[in-house]
Amino acid sequence: MKYLFSLVAGLLLNAVFPQAGQVTWNTSVEKLSDTEYQLVMTASIIEHWHLYTTDIPGDGPIPTSFTFEGAGEDYELVGDLEESESYTEYDNIFDMELSYFDGEAVFKQKIKLLKPGLKAIRGLVEYQACDDQSCIFDNADLAFSLDGGKAEVKQLEVDEKSALLSKSLKLDLKNPEALNTGTQGQSGGSGLMGIFVLGFLGGLLALLTPCVFPMIPLTVSFFTKQSGNRKKGISNAILYGVFIVLIYMLLSLPFHFLDSIDPEILNTISTNVWLNIAFFVIFVFFSFSFFGYYELTLPSSWGNKMDSASGAGGIIGIFFMALTLAIVSFSCTGPILGSLLVGSLTAEGGATQLTAGITGFGFALALPFALFALFPNWLNSLPKSGGWMTTVKVVLGFLELALAFKFLSNADLVEHWGLLKREIFIGIWIVIFALMAVYLFGKIRFPHDGPLKKPGFVRIATGVLVTAFVIYLVPGVWGANLRLLSGFPPPMFYSIKPQVSDCPLEINCFKDFDEGLAYAKANNKPILLDFTGWACVNCRKMEENVWSVPKVYDLINEEYVLISLYIDDRKELPEDKQFNYQLKSGRVKQIRTIGEKWATFQAINFHTASQPYYVIMTPDMELMGPSQKYTDTETYYNWLKAGITEIK
Repeated sequence: MKYLFSLVAGLLLNAVFPQAGQVTWNTSVEKLSDTEYQLVMTASIIEHWHLYTTDIPGDGPIPTSFTFEGAGEDYELVGDLEESESYTEYDNIFDMELSYFDGEAVFKQKIKLLKPGLKAIRGLVEYQACDDQSCIFDNADLAFSLDGGKAEVKQLEVDEKSALLSKSLKLDLKNPEALNTGTQGQSGGSGLMGIFVLGFLGGLLALLTPCVFPMIPLTVSFFTKQSGNRKKGISNAILYGVFIVLIYMLLSLPFHFLDSIDPEILNTISTNVWLNIAFFVIFVFFSFSFFGYYELTLPSSWGNKMDSASGAGGIIGIFFMALTLAIVSFSCTGPILGSLLVGSLTAEGGATQLTAGITGFGFALALPFALFALFPNWLNSLPKSGGWMTTVKVVLGFLELALAFKFLSNADLVEHWGLLKREIFIGIWIVIFALMAVYLFGKIRFPHDGPLKKPGFVRIATGVLVTAFVIYLVPGVWGANLRLLSGFPPPMFYSIKPQVSDCPLEINCFKDFDEGLAYAKANNKPILLDFTGWACVNCRKMEENVWSVPKVYDLINEEYVLISLYIDDRKELPEDKQFNYQLKSGRVKQIRTIGEKWATFQAINFHTASQPYYVIMTPDMELMGPSQKYTDTETYYNWLKAGITEIK
């Protein structure tokens, strides 16, 4: 489990900061004879970090591995890879004996030429490096010169073909200022407030868990009794709450730097296949932790250090008390906060939304400490700790398990595996929530549950609500539009049943801009340009809740040519259509997949990376008014209608 946390942290670090600099690689060549050489790879490792060896147990960290281009054809590898002396000791993170390098590591591979005259060899090293708190997973290109010259790693270049393909993405838009006349959609304020409220509700759930709830009376009593007077105790308790909010807010700060690295980076992270699979596995482990089969905790040394620091007194001591609470309550708050973190990684305002959600979470955790310090008599009305908190944890476990399949569905949709079609996904949710209802009615138990007793009113009432939800889900297996869940199950056209088309609601659409443009010109019809994503929740909500309304459906289907461009489609472009694109920052990025092409196309022409994002334009590239985003039915219908009126 600790490895899984490190894996996700590492994947995020690599997506955000691809050149972290913890390990630097250099190469050299030792000539042994006219046909034999020794390839030398030297890793320089910064202080406090270590690099793992090439021989690591299967359930441990990722071992260092090397790949050499042309091996077996131009030359052969002679003998095994040699490595310098390493250290071996018990690793607390991975709970096993591990071998690693500190400071420097040297690897040597002997080769024998099969083709005389070979002047250079290229290779790749993949590795994991860790310190006491986190790990990075990275790779580096390697180059070796066999003739004494300088061998350089091939840098990305914008050649003539790439320049032409890059230029073809730029549209000659007429009336581009129309986009800035007030982009429509839900206001950012209301959206952020909604995220804040969701975070606040998550924090309230965390308060009801065994890791947090018993801390409330203990902490408040400490402040009121140890502060000398009631006024001082109240101010200390309020300051304690402020620090709790601040600590959780700080978790979102790194994400505010992402847009300056790559406009599509948040979308890349949220739709990354391996990240979604990692989240699936982690959330399954979260759920079984809530079920009581094991405990997830951060290293005990962290909590001990923070607890010792809290004895410093004054403002610093109160800050470390708040940090101690965040650490020791991780086993309960971590899964809930994790849901909020990964759920807020969207292309549009992800960092801002993340801050709003985490602030709401921290505010909910901090609020009772301040309130009960102000009104200590309320402590007498608090329910006693008991079995009800275990019930809350188990219910959260079922919710985490259901959410886990959402991440697996994201990976399935992006890669088009066809493993979790809509009916299968809904069927899995039916089983999960049916088991939750059975548990609430007291028919099954988990390890931390006490002796079986007759369920109370609240538990039975919750069981009835969950049963009603299961009944609501059942028609979805036969193709019903479950509007309350729009965006969570796969889209309706992603079905095991034969479909007329793979377009939303079986509307006739195009998934290539040039093809759609040609059709619009031939039929003299305006274009509805739809920037969407397979793993985009709000895109599904728009399609299933707004597009499905007859008057909206008829307008799109009859009056417009719909061009849906999926910016997270991981299907590779034909080799002759792949190219390198140079960003304004000077960095060159590879365009290898359909999604990368359309994400770049959106950024170049419309200067945004958000989805859903809708534009109305004529076949001769004239924009008809402002763009549209996620919104309600009437607003969207009026926007479509205004576009038709403007064109006519």
